[in-house]
Amino acid sequence: MSAPIDTSEEVLSGEAVAIDALPLGFLLRALGALIDMLIGYAIFVLWLFLRNWLVNEGVLTEATDRIANIASMAVSFLIIPITVEMLTKGRSLGKLAVGGRIVRVDGGATGFRHAFIRGLLGVLEIYMTVGSIAILSGALTARSQRLGDLVAGTYSQRVRTPKLIPHVPMMPSELAGWAQIADVARLPDRLARRISQFLASAPQLVPGARARVAQELLIEASPFVSPLPAANPERVLIAITCVRREREFRALQNSDRRAEKLTGRRVGV
Repeated sequence: MSAPIDTSEEVLSGEAVAIDALPLGFLLRALGALIDMLIGYAIFVLWLFLRNWLVNEGVLTEATDRIANIASMAVSFLIIPITVEMLTKGRSLGKLAVGGRIVRVDGGATGFRHAFIRGLLGVLEIYMTVGSIAILSGALTARSQRLGDLVAGTYSQRVRTPKLIPHVPMMPSELAGWAQIADVARLPDRLARRISQFLASAPQLVPGARARVAQELLIEASPFVSPLPAANPERVLIAITCVRREREFRALQNSDRRAEKLTGRRVGV
């Protein structure tokens, strides 16, 4: 009997459908938070220099200086983080740098309530404790959630994915002559998709499994190919794919040309 699948960490939509979304890793989450924290401190330090200049110029009195100091802390550590998170829909500069975005636990977009709760608790767990509480919370939760995330019902989702390299099979040279006389009918969609997936993943398969799967797919495709060349099964699958791709491309071009001629005649009439 197979072991039961643990779905406790699945992201579910409102219709209870599992969403294929991954949380940002702890180290990347910590790096993004560090960038945001340094930006907040930098804004506050800039205000300190401006405040000293205003005090020296006599613009600020002792009473107004205290008020301005409190206001600058609120702006640097609370208002700006909340505003940025709202405007970027969960993507601050730190999260942009590491490829993350704050979303609800069900995968939906966050709103003002989520940003406000995260920002308010962020003052305590990030700025007042230099990130120590956030680090501890992130290390102990499965999705690297800090206290603000746990209370607001959010987490940092990974949105940056590796760039996919398109797999475009090329006609094997030894089958170029066969391709000129081959009659390759349209393959069933499911079979064509399986062949395409196999050719894309073939380099990662062990030799024995690679040869076996290629032979099985060729047997399924053989009723649609005439004549069937006597060559390596995987190379034949590549050739079949190239022939179908070329012929379907020519058929689309011919269809476009016929449509252009028909449109031109109607316009002329």
